[in-house]
This record gives sequence, structure tokens and C-alpha cells, in this order.
Amino acid sequence: MCGRYTLYDTDDVEKRFNVVVKKPIQPNYNVAPTQTMPVIRIVDGKRELEMMHWGIPRMLGKDLVKEIFNTRSDKAFGSFWKKQVTQQRILIPANAFYEWKKDKSSKIPFLIELPDAELYAFAGIWNSWKDKDGKEFNAYSIMTTEPNGEMKKIHDRMPVILHKEDEELWLDDNLSDEQIAELLLTPEDNYLTMFEVSTDVNSVRNNNKKLLQPLT
Repeated sequence: MCGRYTLYDTDDVEKRFNVVVKKPIQPNYNVAPTQTMPVIRIVDGKRELEMMHWGIPRMLGKDLVKEIFNTRSDKAFGSFWKKQVTQQRILIPANAFYEWKKDKSSKIPFLIELPDAELYAFAGIWNSWKDKDGKEFNAYSIMTTEPNGEMKKIHDRMPVILHKEDEELWLDDNLSDEQIAELLLTPEDNYLTMFEVSTDVNSVRNNNKKLLQPLT
């Protein structure tokens, strides 16, 4: 799964993803579900950056609404997700993500990133929803897949990190189900760098560069 991530190279988003950034993006070292973050989707044939709510609401009962932060790739073509996965795909810019390893009575946080902490994109989907006042908003969810070799030591799921050359393809509305599924596969081993970090990341109130430092 992916319950927290980072986006701090915000000045590089425009060039890296070939999108116009109209308002400055604030660095976030501890992105948490329900927060509003930038995503990239195709609008009228062009890439557009949009601020969206992290967590797609889903009715689970007459009055019960659950926000879905992660969407499993093995369930991506089920009835609820079919439209989003086949027609409403987005890029979610990120520098890294956090995951917690269970260790007897505690959970140890790790920061996981690409070599050199380079900017990349999660594979994401989005949907529109109306709040209790009838105001419409857009929300997103991060696609997850089976862990690769190094991630298996920490967790049994991981977010889908797109290769740079696959990002344009992920945004293509004309893909078949088979082509989409091929982009949701587990990345190769030795693809990630990871290290233990402070439990300060457990609290969303903590949001600073210190969260990125390896625990000594």
C-alpha cells in the first residue's frame, strides 16, 4: 500500500512533467490521505496540472462512505474501478514514499525512493464526487501492486511507480485492458533505495526535511 509520500522538488514539476504550473506548489514532506495534492491528467488533448483530494469516496452502505487511498492492480478491472482505470488515469508526482515494517510490537518507518531521490510519478486514477453541501470535487487514488525483492522485506504491497518512458502511455485514453495491465506490474528488483527514518513521520503534524534523514 502507500499511506504517505513526499513531494518536495516542486520547482521541477513543470519541466519534468511538461505541464504548466500556474500557482506555486508547496513542498510536502509528509503527504497524508485526505490532503490536496497536484496530479496530472489529459484535458482536451493536453496535459493539465490539477489539485485533487487524496482518497476516492465510495458508498459502502446507505449512509457509509469510505475513502479509497490505494487501489489494488489485481482488482483494477472490477465493476467499481473499471471506468476510472480505463478512462480516468493520472500521474501523481512524488519524490519518495513511506512504508512501515511490522516488528513484533512496533512498526518501523522506512523512506523508499529512486536512486538520487529523483522525481517520478505514481500511476493513479481519479473520480468526481459531491460533498455534503453538493459541491463537486475531484479525488484520486494510487494504484498498488505486488512488492519487488527489496520491498518484500518491508511490506506485501507497493505503489505502482511508472518508468518515465511509460508515463505518456499511462495517460493515453486509447489503451486496451491488456496494455493497462502491463503498466501495473511489479518493478524489477534493485529498483529502489530505502532506509529507516524517524517515527516523527507517524504524525502528519511533522512536515519538514528532517523526515528524510536516515535514522542513525
